[in-house]
Amino acid sequence: MSAPLWQPSAERIAAATITRFARWLQERTGRPLADRGYAPLYDWSLAEPAAFWEAVWDFCGVIGDKGPAPFLVDGDRMPGARWFPGARLNFAENLLRRRDDADAIVFWGEAEVRRRLSFAELHDAVSQTAQALAAAGVGAGDRVAGYLPNMPETVIAMLAAASLGAIWSSSSPDFGVQGVLDRFGQIAPKVLVAAEGYYYGGKTFDQTGKLAEILAGLPTVERLVVVPYVRGRAPIAGLGARAVHWADFLAPHAPAPIAFARLPFDHPLFIMYSSGTTGVPKCIVHGAGGTLLQHLKEHRLHSDVNRDDRAFYFTTCGWMMWNWLVSALAAEATLLLYDGSPFHPDGNVLWDLADAERTTLFGTSAKYIDALAKAGLAPKRSHDLGSVRTIASTGSPLAPEGFEYVYRAIKDDVCLSSISGGTDIISCFALGNPIGPVWAGELQVRGLGMAVAVYDDDGRPVRGEKGELVCTAPFPSMPIHFWNDPDGAKYRAAYFERFPGIWCHGDYVELTRHDGLVIYGRSDAVLNPGGVRIGTAEIYRQVEQLPEVVESLVVGQDWDHDVRVVLFVRLRDGLTLDDALADRIRRQIRANATPRHVPAKILQVGDIPRTKSGKIVELAVRNVVHGRPVRNVEALANPEALEQFRDRAELAV
Repeated sequence: MSAPLWQPSAERIAAATITRFARWLQERTGRPLADRGYAPLYDWSLAEPAAFWEAVWDFCGVIGDKGPAPFLVDGDRMPGARWFPGARLNFAENLLRRRDDADAIVFWGEAEVRRRLSFAELHDAVSQTAQALAAAGVGAGDRVAGYLPNMPETVIAMLAAASLGAIWSSSSPDFGVQGVLDRFGQIAPKVLVAAEGYYYGGKTFDQTGKLAEILAGLPTVERLVVVPYVRGRAPIAGLGARAVHWADFLAPHAPAPIAFARLPFDHPLFIMYSSGTTGVPKCIVHGAGGTLLQHLKEHRLHSDVNRDDRAFYFTTCGWMMWNWLVSALAAEATLLLYDGSPFHPDGNVLWDLADAERTTLFGTSAKYIDALAKAGLAPKRSHDLGSVRTIASTGSPLAPEGFEYVYRAIKDDVCLSSISGGTDIISCFALGNPIGPVWAGELQVRGLGMAVAVYDDDGRPVRGEKGELVCTAPFPSMPIHFWNDPDGAKYRAAYFERFPGIWCHGDYVELTRHDGLVIYGRSDAVLNPGGVRIGTAEIYRQVEQLPEVVESLVVGQDWDHDVRVVLFVRLRDGLTLDDALADRIRRQIRANATPRHVPAKILQVGDIPRTKSGKIVELAVRNVVHGRPVRNVEALANPEALEQFRDRAELAV
């Protein structure tokens, strides 16, 4: 494409927080960084990492003591570098810095629930909850787990735990019993906070039966705190003496100033989980200081989120984007929470929320944008969306056609930030840039302070070629460790085995001439017919342009001492894959990719299996196709869909 899809106006560039940051830095350092665009600022952030992250601390007004210099020790070691070794801070204190009567949280639970809390009310609720947790014996290092919808009590419970120095871990209520036990069973929580039910797609789901099974499998839980959502005081007698209603748990404690525990920079804050589709999930531990600094940088500088902005991300509490969203409180922004189906009743509810609550940052998944386009919806025609300045997309690669759809059918004057990182870093390697152009199919920039490169198979940096996404220098939000990994062997194997001393993220990408990134899929799902590496997203982009195809999944099948490409398609209701449509699919791929991309087999399925956060599971399907077990189907939102891929006669010939 010869021209970008969007360019920020001079007024927007001048007003952007990243512009103010560059001017502030120029005064602080004497370096010519102001009004020179993104590239010089990025280069300086890599050349002077300790100075850069100290500047983020100061510019964003982190509450705490950053300690004496140096702010980076053993900066040539990865893993092993230590950031702000003398710092003391509390994550919750930074998120609860604002205490006025403006909205802190606005919550929509499908069509059933509407609630809002002011910053003052949020502070008081966290105060009561922290006191209640402390009275229950929770202290620094203890684990508090949440089995909850994306609702205000989830934010409150997390902040209360963090205020004490306890470690928070959460899962969404659509996880089955075994999926919850596979996660929380590894970390031995002392308190479990859970909702008695939830809404999805206009239906009500009772959770009390599952809670009894989960509680039986978590002997370390001393208190189960039951949060009301779909009804008032749900009957909990069957849950035993450990169970208590949320209101009764808080009742003995009046709001009071919170005694925030200021702890070291790397004190554990969150335990996150790998997808778990190839085995029991890895428990990834993230520190308070690194998480806070990264999220402040990403919100304030890359997403232009500031005081009185209103930030929304469509997410569940089982996805890291929930943790990312909640940190917007540190920028003194309002959180807009939605729980339920984004397509109930008619696909407009998230845009209704955006208009009603004046959303400034609207975040969602690439799959949601693709689904809107397939459904023929055009929010630009049905909604005002005047407040929306940034649309963020993540979860999977957003194809160039998805970019074009956003500008054509949603809003033409908006910074479309396709971002990518993950649970492993609780943040992003590639981000938006409010002062730079948006090119179709490209993530705008590599994040400030993130030494991102693309390596070929021999470990050489390349540009304009596909390769492995790596990070060649330490950054503050690297995991502090894995749970139950005392010698760090699992941690090192996960990220540093391929290229010693270099973080290898597992994404198959390309660094473009615009200095942006294109993501072609996960490296472990890359197809390899005839020894040629093909990113799965390259095929999805072509196939899903056809109106008959709702979505697709592609795997490589071992065949005749090579690999052949097998494509599965889910078609619109009532359609059947015939030779004519299969031929159109092949011609579409051949004409717009290469003959190597053309699948040897195209098969129809009724559903595509995906994780709870909506990512399709190519590796699980590949295992099923090859007759290998899928070891953790509890990680899937729809595990029954896997059966459509098992023992397909078409794949035996």
